[in-house]
Amino acid sequence: MRLKVIFGIFASLLVLILGLLIYQMASSGSVLFYVTEVLVLFAFILLWLFYRKVIKPLQIIGNGMELLREQDFSSRLSSVGQHEADKVVNVFNRMMDQLKNERLRLREQNHFLDLLINASPMGVVILSLDEELTQINPMAARFMGVLPEEVIGKKLTEVDSVLSVELSKIPRQGTVTVRLNDSSIYKCTHSSFIDRGFHHPFFLIEVLTDEVIKAEKKAYEKVIRMIAHEVNNTTAGITSTLDTLEQAFSTQEDSAELTEVLRVCIDRCFSMSHFITRFADVVKIPDPSFSPTDLNEILTSCVRFMQGMCNERNIQILSKFEKMPLLMVDGALFEQVLLNIIKNAAESIGQEGVITITTSGNGDIEIADNGKGISKEVEDKLFSPFFSTKPNGQGIGLILIREILTRHGCTFSLRTYHDGITRFRIHFSQ
Repeated sequence: MRLKVIFGIFASLLVLILGLLIYQMASSGSVLFYVTEVLVLFAFILLWLFYRKVIKPLQIIGNGMELLREQDFSSRLSSVGQHEADKVVNVFNRMMDQLKNERLRLREQNHFLDLLINASPMGVVILSLDEELTQINPMAARFMGVLPEEVIGKKLTEVDSVLSVELSKIPRQGTVTVRLNDSSIYKCTHSSFIDRGFHHPFFLIEVLTDEVIKAEKKAYEKVIRMIAHEVNNTTAGITSTLDTLEQAFSTQEDSAELTEVLRVCIDRCFSMSHFITRFADVVKIPDPSFSPTDLNEILTSCVRFMQGMCNERNIQILSKFEKMPLLMVDGALFEQVLLNIIKNAAESIGQEGVITITTSGNGDIEIADNGKGISKEVEDKLFSPFFSTKPNGQGIGLILIREILTRHGCTFSLRTYHDGITRFRIHFSQ
């Protein structure tokens, strides 16, 4: 029962008793009647003082506790005119001011952190204690290729993204460099922060693609130029000498076998020169000359060109073209890209299979095949310089594709999906 109610009951009983006492004294008519009236007046004064000094301060303090319980930091307690109680009221009001300022500071700080996270060039992914996504900033969503509202509440392994799967494998307090199947390279850090006494995990994702690709390109350009210079100069001298010897021995009798050996050596020198020239061509890719282009027409031309090779291998090419807008591309360079992708798909199939080429109205291109697929170990190295899974491969086809698509501002990926189909996807951001 509240203290104010108890005081009210007590005061009512006291008034009732004093009233009865006055009534009895009045009937006697003695001097005790006047003494009783004085005592009653004195009792009322004491009740009023008791209420003012004890009950009212306690009631105000109780109201303050209610404000704290409801977290209403904007209200204040008023003074009651009692020194000790007013000291409590002043301390309470100062505490409320501090709590209000602290809450305001925390809100401003959290707002600033939210703005900082959303504007950060690094990807930020925050998980709950159950390892479910609670926050993902726009850059992380872009890196993962997802929409934030679609992945909130899911675990990393449940998100349809290669990067999210790689993040789930990073140990706590670990930092790993991840290379994806779209040639993207990320530095990923798994750490945690303390909130309300619990460690909440989060990931920082820093893109390293441009820096690594520039460093790789600078390194292999220098190596290719040096090798091409030395090989071409050497083969030119050897070829000239071999030509002279062939001409000299061709007029002599019984030199047919030697002449044939010299011809084989000359052909081998030409093959070596052609081999190193292909590497040099990667370095000498011209800058794109952009013009409005219908990619459906280029794809149709590529299908016609590759049809003969595919027919020999019993490979069927299916085309599903939607009407596409004219895109600003270099037609010649982009045709080279598409031919290389279709050729790789055919070589992956080997014999008897299907290549499906699909375009969409927003300019996306997908070239899919039902070949042997790409393993996880190979997938991470696909766009590395000079890496090839073919016995006689030079590892420059995908580098050529990467360079041209990057110069066109395209995003792309090469991956074998759960259905066993390998898909090369190209997306135009323009």
